[in-house]
Amino acid sequence: MSYFTSLYPSEHKLINKFIKFSKEEKIISNFKEISPDVETLASVFKKNGYVTAAFTGDAGVGAQFGYDKGFDVYIDSSKPFGGFETSIPPALEWLKNNKDQKFFLFLHSYGIHGQYDPPEGYSKKFLDFDYTGPLKGGKEEQGKLREEGLASGKLNLTEEDYKFWKALYDEKIFNSDKKIGEFLEEFKKLGFEKNTIIIFLSDHGTEIGEHGRFDHGFTLYDELINVPLILKFPSNVSGIVREQTRAIDLMPTIFDVVGFKIDEKIKNQMRGKSLIPLMMGEEKIGRDAFSETDYRDYTHKKSLRTANGWKFIYTFESEEKELYNINDDPGEINNLIEKEPRIAYEIEQKLFDYVKSTGQNIIDLKIVGCLPVYGEICTEKLIK
Repeated sequence: MSYFTSLYPSEHKLINKFIKFSKEEKIISNFKEISPDVETLASVFKKNGYVTAAFTGDAGVGAQFGYDKGFDVYIDSSKPFGGFETSIPPALEWLKNNKDQKFFLFLHSYGIHGQYDPPEGYSKKFLDFDYTGPLKGGKEEQGKLREEGLASGKLNLTEEDYKFWKALYDEKIFNSDKKIGEFLEEFKKLGFEKNTIIIFLSDHGTEIGEHGRFDHGFTLYDELINVPLILKFPSNVSGIVREQTRAIDLMPTIFDVVGFKIDEKIKNQMRGKSLIPLMMGEEKIGRDAFSETDYRDYTHKKSLRTANGWKFIYTFESEEKELYNINDDPGEINNLIEKEPRIAYEIEQKLFDYVKSTGQNIIDLKIVGCLPVYGEICTEKLIK
């Protein structure tokens, strides 16, 4: 939703599956209800005469959460965590029926997600050694490992166990890449390549033991928040932006490229800035990047990753502070909070200025509960 609105999660407010969860009352979070005045990419395109459609893997981006705002058509997978095999066929059919229209299409897949298993199973093509450990692979096992890591703080797995799991992860990337390639071939046949902007992106990475856990959401380390963003224009312009950029910068970038005249309401809404000056070499430094997670409502973390390579993470419920020099320590292993108190203090002040600017109550962020995710139940240990 931050891609769709150029707002931080605490501002667009779609931060968990439930906005309220108790024995007496369970209320699903719906963006259209909790942030009714916020515009989305799709709604702005629709107002500018485009037809809009989305074909998704359901689950976290399901229409029930209000992601369908501004879309003429919003189709979720027939089962949660669907891959491209379920989203691409109806997307191609829709494109064929709308090939004479200006369009905005959101094509989504969970094909690399932990809760997805390839329909054809795993070939283990990227496993380059004879693995004899206890892991079998698959979403059920992944879910158990995720919960175990959350409950105990660290998994008791060997280096070979992690290598085995990364091989399965690589295979899912390979399979998704192949399906994207097949989609683009059909896209070219329909004649769209010469006048369409294509954007590849991910909403998060995944942790496979880098900091002792599995999955994503609980931490703000780079394996989770440093994600791919590729923009392909109809021209032959190419290059790499090496400076730091942010998810909130995507919406203003798109509007800049297509030349929309944006009204004051949208201008005031967007937290990000167009990336075009960075692409053109007119801006020589990246932007400070704030990140936040309220994962399942039992942790509240925020981070600031500065343009010059420092990373500060603050955990509200424990008041733990972490400081890393990303340039020297990209794995975020050496916490420098004691060695660099001046730098930590300066970045911390920036972080809290940001928190205040979003209107959040810092006291509330220290109150931690526990929410289930897609039918899972919090363990007794997690609730405690």
